[in-house]
Amino acid sequence: MARKKTLKLATFNVNGIGKRLPQLLAWLEAARPDIVALQELKAADAAFPAQALEAAGYGAIWQGQRAWNGVALLGRDTMPVESRRGLPGDPDDDQSRYIEAAVHGIVVGALYLPNGNPQPGPKFDYKLAWMQRLAKHARTLVGLTHPVVLMGDYNVIPTDADVYDPKAWRKDALIQPEVRDAFERLLAQGWTDALRHVLGDEAQVYTFWDHFRQHAERDRGLRIDHLLVNAVLADRLRKAGVDRWLRLESGASDHAPTWIEVAAG
Repeated sequence: MARKKTLKLATFNVNGIGKRLPQLLAWLEAARPDIVALQELKAADAAFPAQALEAAGYGAIWQGQRAWNGVALLGRDTMPVESRRGLPGDPDDDQSRYIEAAVHGIVVGALYLPNGNPQPGPKFDYKLAWMQRLAKHARTLVGLTHPVVLMGDYNVIPTDADVYDPKAWRKDALIQPEVRDAFERLLAQGWTDALRHVLGDEAQVYTFWDHFRQHAERDRGLRIDHLLVNAVLADRLRKAGVDRWLRLESGASDHAPTWIEVAAG
């Protein structure tokens, strides 16, 4: 078998893997990503469809949670080698939001950052505390000599260019100054926002469209799914995009798969 010249890395908030397994499998067959981070499984560990994914050619590790949360990592024709389950820093945090593994020679942190609504309040406080813990852990990864990516649903709108109508979202937790500042501090460690790096700061690119007022059809969305890469992997970036077509399917998740292609190591 010829060695691959590029690898495709994707993140996708599936918003219920049981309900949307047929769409997930159809997308995997069409897009053929090599590494996938999934969020919002909304399924207990025992309900995770490992056999169906294996039949589709993907090894998987996961941390499920009944009714909400849940993250997974998939590797095409390989089994991810797990290195961490759960974000360090709070032993009492039982929400399934972070899993980390080596996949195809890349260190991958798959994350589902808290939404934080309503704000102000305890959910917003939890979001900010979680971002602090993420930043502390990310600092141990960014300088590695290996390629590293932190990808997932960050629930962060980084700038006004990342939302169709900033005024309509001004009170939302995703756009608050404290959240944006925390995201900027994360980037300042040396991470590269891969989509903006490839597509440019002026490009209109969204990854989420709510289910109201035909926002998906009218392309009134948000960019909240991000792939942050360290310098080693940033040098290998080739392409980036969002598979919005899947969001336009009947009964789709409110997110679309968001991906990059990198030169294989």
